[in-house]
This record gives sequence, structure tokens and C-alpha cells, in this order.
Amino acid sequence: MKALFIGGTGTISSDITKLCVKKGFDITLLNRGNSNNKLPEGITKWIFDINDEAAVKERLKNEYFDVVVNFISFNTEQTERDIRLFSGKTNQYIFISSASAYQKPRSHYLITESTPLANPYWQYSRDKIACEDRLMAEYRSNGFPITIVRPSHTYDENKIPLCIHGSKGSWATLKRIMDGKPVIIIGDGTSFWPLTHSIDFAKAFTGIMGSVQAIGESFHITSDEVLNWNQIYKAIGNALGAEPKLFHVSSDFLAQIDDYTGPLIGDKGSNPIFDNSKIKRFVPGFTADIRFDQGARMAADYYLNNKEAQIPDPDFDRFTDKVIEAMDVALKYFRENL
Repeated sequence: MKALFIGGTGTISSDITKLCVKKGFDITLLNRGNSNNKLPEGITKWIFDINDEAAVKERLKNEYFDVVVNFISFNTEQTERDIRLFSGKTNQYIFISSASAYQKPRSHYLITESTPLANPYWQYSRDKIACEDRLMAEYRSNGFPITIVRPSHTYDENKIPLCIHGSKGSWATLKRIMDGKPVIIIGDGTSFWPLTHSIDFAKAFTGIMGSVQAIGESFHITSDEVLNWNQIYKAIGNALGAEPKLFHVSSDFLAQIDDYTGPLIGDKGSNPIFDNSKIKRFVPGFTADIRFDQGARMAADYYLNNKEAQIPDPDFDRFTDKVIEAMDVALKYFRENL
């Protein structure tokens, strides 16, 4: 199988690229070359900015791919560009959407691929929905060979998942756990959240690459393991060798004091349960094998053994302390005045 990946070095795409190489696929990466040194041998590299449409079109002139995957498309302008570039150049174009596009608030607890797409809380999700709509219209009108994949929270050994963090990533929260400082958990910590390791995601994803039956279809790919946020943070604490001090704060409160409306109200606080039966029908034998406690240990080992991952975030530390202080002051006031 001959495939072109636009991007190919991110959290989701790196393990897909590695698995494709193991399967003997002929993989070409089109990206700016900033992280290609982390990938295995045997990959063709095109060093381009995908936004330089004229240069990419020239490079594609005599090329044809079984599959094209764009891992870095986020708006309809980029979608229109890809329709122009890849019409007649591939048997399958896979668009990476987002499970955050599903209906918020939901009318049914169980999410299937037929669940309506609507998210009034997050522009990111609305942009993904608009891209899906445009691609499906092109499929219906002109046969553009679209397959849509909607990841939920997918992580790898270099990125530990949290419900809330600052602009510099996860280390500040991990350090607080190890130092015995309280960390913020949304709500009362009992809302469910599915976490999928990128190695598991790659198994399902590569299973629909090149599938004629997957054209015109949409899929979400998640683990069947569903934990609540309290359990997730306790697993992280176990991996770090520390007991986390969980401080519960409502998502509404956090959304009003900082820019968390989309990521929290529109995603992580939505208590999703995904039905994965469709991807299992299309990829017989697919199971997500890596439990989160195992994945958390893998990620914790990376953070603890790599100084470059230990990025301080004093702004997020101050934010966390101020939120906790404000909640404590409010609680003290009501205890003293009721």
C-alpha cells in the first residue's frame, strides 16, 4: 500500500507511521521536517509546507496514492485546498476529525457514529464539523473518496493526559503530585473519560486504510476502558509513586475564570461513553490492549527520565494555587456566616 501522510510525527500519527512501516506499507511524509528524526527508516520524506499549494501540486504531478491522510487539517480553507490537491490523486482521503464534535449536551448517553454533530461550546469542534460537512458534500457530488476518523483523548508515552493543564504541558501537574500539592480535578471527579493509547489507536486506524468499504464512512476509535477523573489521577499518582491530593472544582467555574469553556464544557466534562462496535466490524479482531495504568507508567517513565520533558510552568502553578485559595476562602465564608 502506498500512502501519503501530511504531518505524521504527532501524538496520534507517530505510532500510525511506525506501524505502517512494520506492515511494509510504502509511506511518504509531507511536512516541514522538524521532527522527522524520531521516525523509523524506510520512509520517503517530502519537506514542504502543505500551505504552499503550488509547490505541493507540482510535486504531486506524477504521483498517485492508495491513501492520503491529513493529520493537520483544522478548517474549511484547508479542506478546500486538499480537495483541489488530491482529487484524482488517491483512492482514499482520511480526514482526522474529533470526537468532541459529537452533540453537546447529548440527548443519549451512548455515542455512536450516528450521534448528531453539534458543539456550541468549542470553535475547534465546530470547525471540524464544517470540514466533515464539506468533505461529505464533495463525496456525494463528485465521488471524493472520504473516510472520517474521530479520535477522542489519545495519548502516547510522551504525553500524559490530564483534565486541565497550562500552556507548557503536563509536567507542572506531575510535579505538584510528587511534591504533595493539591491538583485540580473537574467536577466531583466522577465523570467518565475514555483514554486511548496511540499504539492501540494505530491498530484500528491502519485496519481501515485502503478499505473500499470505509469510503463515505465515519468512525471513532477509542478504548473500551472508561475511567473517571479521580481514577485517572490516582493511576497517574501510582505511576509517579505518590498519592495525589485531588481538589474538585466545577467546570463552569473554571470556564468563567479562564479560557476552558471549549476543552471542559465542550469536551472533557461531557461524560462520554463510546460504542466502538462499528470500528470492530470494519477491523475484525481490533481491541485496545493497553490499560491506562500501564500507559500511565510508560508516560511517567518518560517524564521522570527525560529532563527536556520537565518544563516548569509557574503561570499554571499560580493559577492552580489561586483557584484553590478562592474556593477555600468561599468555603470558609459560608461556614462562618450560615
